[in-house]
Amino acid sequence: MALKARALYNFQSENKEEISIQENEELVIFSENSLDGWLQGTNSRGETGLFPASYVEILRSRSSSSYTDYSNSSAGSPANESSFYVPSSNTSISHQGSFEDDDDDDWDDWDDGCTVVEEPRSGPGTNGHPSPNLQYSGGYLHQNMGYRPKPPLERQDSISSSKRGSVVGRNLNRFSCFVRSGVEAFILGDVPMMSKIAEAYNIDMGSKGPQWRANPHPFICSVEDPTKQTKFKGIKSYISYRLTPSNINSPVYRRYKHFDWLYNRLLHKFTVISVPHLPEKQATGRFEEDFIEKRKRRLILWMDHMTSHPVLSQYEGFQHFLTCHDDKQWKMGKRRAEKDEMIGASFLLTLQIPTEHQDLQDVEDRVDCFKAFSKKMDDSVLQLTNVASELVRKHVGGFRKDYSFQMDPPYSSDTLNNAISHTGKTYETVGEMFAEQPKNDLFLMLDTLSLYQGLLSNFPDIIHLQKGAFAKVKESQRMSDEGKMDQDEADGIRKRCRVVGFALQAEMNHFHERRISDFKKMMQSYLKQQIIFYQRVSQQLEKTLRMYDNL
Repeated sequence: MALKARALYNFQSENKEEISIQENEELVIFSENSLDGWLQGTNSRGETGLFPASYVEILRSRSSSSYTDYSNSSAGSPANESSFYVPSSNTSISHQGSFEDDDDDDWDDWDDGCTVVEEPRSGPGTNGHPSPNLQYSGGYLHQNMGYRPKPPLERQDSISSSKRGSVVGRNLNRFSCFVRSGVEAFILGDVPMMSKIAEAYNIDMGSKGPQWRANPHPFICSVEDPTKQTKFKGIKSYISYRLTPSNINSPVYRRYKHFDWLYNRLLHKFTVISVPHLPEKQATGRFEEDFIEKRKRRLILWMDHMTSHPVLSQYEGFQHFLTCHDDKQWKMGKRRAEKDEMIGASFLLTLQIPTEHQDLQDVEDRVDCFKAFSKKMDDSVLQLTNVASELVRKHVGGFRKDYSFQMDPPYSSDTLNNAISHTGKTYETVGEMFAEQPKNDLFLMLDTLSLYQGLLSNFPDIIHLQKGAFAKVKESQRMSDEGKMDQDEADGIRKRCRVVGFALQAEMNHFHERRISDFKKMMQSYLKQQIIFYQRVSQQLEKTLRMYDNL
């Protein structure tokens, strides 16, 4: 039975089996039972196809529940809006979204017996074919969306908080990222200090303000050689990538699902860091050459951002991902990362901030400037993406036409006919060159823009954390002035707010450094390739022009 639904987020289709949907668009779905996290239905433009179940809510009559919640489906909710903190003194973490929930997923099962990809043999399996069923697994965030996922973590309220007579009021919006991330609990002093914190990340004062202390052992990592492999006697197929960190120069082989596992761990842990989005998953066509090449290019950019980030590059889980060869050691490191207690709000306990004083109003003004800048940049990136995509469409369209013609004797001229025929073939060659050219310039531009769409979409929620912290400081100072709170308690809130403020400013400065480097590289590469391309076109035309010299 067809059901009405409403789109919660924008979704851009990537192949002919999928359809695009817009936020708040009314949809008709054919069944509320999702298949591996996907629903089939029709959008308002009459297009029929697939879209993620977690991107929609089913509209029901008032007599029944208001909507069906797909936030825990295998596709994963982009914002996990239905999740909130449950007061508890237990510091364990609920690892929703980890692959233990997806062991039977046909698309990308997490087989603990084969977590470290075997080194490719002389060639890919010849009898492996992708499953004909719809195949998709969870955790993917579409790169064009303006949200930042916040995996649910448990509240870590301390028992002592219930003993205080007057405390700053808690946010009543349990779905606020300020609450869900645990930053509110941190600001209010409800995240218990660990007896031993094994990791520490330093923030220093630089010439442009707070900045992450550089990784003392910098490195880069190549992503190469996507290879199709099979298992279960060819029943399942997958692509493995060879990763070679420069600091050990010993390759490991990883599947996309391993990247996805790492990405989920990063989202759990680094609350105030803009984690670069992974390249998109795709329901069908995973083994098509163009898709594999596109994913490899974007994984290279993703890896470059990971290794260049002073904090993310030092994360133990990331190092384990890049260096572990042994199956047994892989499992142990994987479990250790999933049991990490220093995640979310507790990650803020690992930060060592400078002693320099910063006026909170100055910090707030700086954050507001960055917020305005990031919004304008996001709009510009989207506009440039649309322009580049249209250029690709025009290039690939091409034009091919034979301009040769014959004349009746006695006025026929073989030399002229040959020259004109050659001119037609030249323009046919130029057309083919145009069709191939996006691979050399526009694709790299689109890859970079896509990465920055993801990075920019993270910042609204991160900035919201700082705004929430500022509000708590102002509220605590007002209560202290009114004699409703001890000044020591208000000072503690202000001190913890400084931690969040320093972290956000460090992340802002890192973003600007990378932005300058990445866009310089993007435009230099684009212009160099354009020069080479038009030189080749000019050479073709000059060669053809010379054919008319002796007529």
